[in-house]
This record gives sequence, structure tokens and C-alpha cells, in this order.
Amino acid sequence: MKIYDVIIIGAGPAGISCAIQLKRYGINFLIFEKNKVGGLLLNANLVENYPGFPEGIEGEKLMEKFTKHLELLKIKVKEQEVVECDFDKKNCVFLVKTKNKKYFSKFLVIASGTKPKKVKYKGIREISEKKIYYEVYGLKNLRFKEIVVVGAGDAAFDYALNLSKKNRVYILNRTEKIKSLPLLVRRAKRKKSIKYLDNTLIKELFWKDGKINLICKRKGNLLKLKTDFILFATGRKPNLDFLSESMRKNKKKLERDGLLYFVGDVKRGIYRQTAISCGDGIICAMKIYERIKNENNR
Repeated sequence: MKIYDVIIIGAGPAGISCAIQLKRYGINFLIFEKNKVGGLLLNANLVENYPGFPEGIEGEKLMEKFTKHLELLKIKVKEQEVVECDFDKKNCVFLVKTKNKKYFSKFLVIASGTKPKKVKYKGIREISEKKIYYEVYGLKNLRFKEIVVVGAGDAAFDYALNLSKKNRVYILNRTEKIKSLPLLVRRAKRKKSIKYLDNTLIKELFWKDGKINLICKRKGNLLKLKTDFILFATGRKPNLDFLSESMRKNKKKLERDGLLYFVGDVKRGIYRQTAISCGDGIICAMKIYERIKNENNR
């Protein structure tokens, strides 16, 4: 069986940065991505804290630059979904399974990012999945639609700003507390195409007359809304569904042994920033290089 030095799962900023650094070291690796290259960066309306872009840069445009970097270095991303990862203690290698093939590596880098927390509301199952979204990039080409964004964090306000360029947007916050950057909130409140509603709790959803109908409770009163689409930005969690039970139990030991690495959003919690993810990926590659160099010098 062919054993690669490194397998990277996920081609967002962390996975890409790791791949670029490994390429510089001449370490052989594979990188997998089940969706589009870019990860959550594809959702970003404007990245304003990435060095080198004082005016900010749209998430998609920054991703285009990352992708070009990969192409220039002849790094090919395998567009396959990883369905399971395990560790073979006997041979001291990781087993990475896709839907139709098995791969093996000495080191494993997990840069799989996060996935949205799904919501449960009365009536939501009866509404077409094509009308309910958890990521904004599937809605970016819409024009002249009404869209409800549910949430009160950075993502909710950033999504609303992105969509409000060509659509009418409502932001529903179930409480008074806003978790988003004040900068994004100010921008949203200045936009005539965005209406912010606090203390608005969705009680029921149903489909009628070609629209999603929302029954909400707002400040003790009943509020009815109609919309074309709903985008939920109500939290995310690490995307680790592919880890075997054995890996879940032994991941801390594998990390201590310098064989397994978690980089970027998958481990950063609320600190989900492109620059942080890039740094994680580079540090990880440097650690792997040092480990391989030391082993070769023994």
C-alpha cells in the first residue's frame, strides 16, 4: 500500500496554508475537500482584517487568490468526501476512507472546519430544503427576494449585509443581546433594505401561497411575516463526523505524539478568523517537517 507523509482533510484557509507550506518542504501529501475550495471564506461578505488588503476584500475574491496560489504550485485538491478516518496502531498509519477508495498516511491534519447547528421549529420539515439555508453562498445570486436571517452574531449581520445589496432582508434576534461586531451592526442598521427585529422568537413555520409564513412572538405580541427564503445563522460546531469511535477516544494521545493535528475553525471555537486559520496551517506544517527531519536524522 502507498503511504503518504501527510493527508489534509479540508481545503479552507487552514488546509490550504498547510498544503502550501508542505509543498515548500517537499513533503508528499494529499488534500481533500468535499465541497468548494474555500470553506467558510466563501460566506464572507468582506474580509477586513487580513493583512495586505486595507480596503477589505470579498471572501470569494480572496479565495480566488488562494486557489491561484495552489494552481501555481501545482497542488491539486481531491474533490472527494472523507467518510471515515481511523488509526492503525499496528502499522502506525492513518486510514482515510472516501466513498470509493482508501488512503494511508503517517500524519493527519484535520482542517474540516465547522458545520451549522440545525434548528427545530414546528412546521420546518414541511418546507422545501431549497427554501431553508444555513450557508449564505447558495443565496448570493438572488435578486428582488425577501430573506429572513435568524441570528445575532457576526455571521448573521455579515450575511444580511451581503444579501441586502439586491434583496430585502429581515434579521430576527430572539433576545435583545447582539453578539456581532458593533461595526457590522451599525452598517446593517444604516441599510434601508435591512430591518432588524429584536426579541423576536419564531413559534411556527408553514408554506402558503408560494411563501414561507412565520408566526413569531415579539415583545408579548404576535408577529406574522412572509418570506421567500430563511437563512439560519444560529451557531456552528466542529465538523468531525468522519472520525471513527476509536479515533475519538485516542485523539488526544495522537495529538500529544505529534501524529494528529487539528487546525483552523475546527478547533478555534469563536475565534474563527482567516488569518488565524492560515497561521494554524503553517505552524502545523512546520511541526510535521521538524518531526520528519528529526526522524530522518536518527
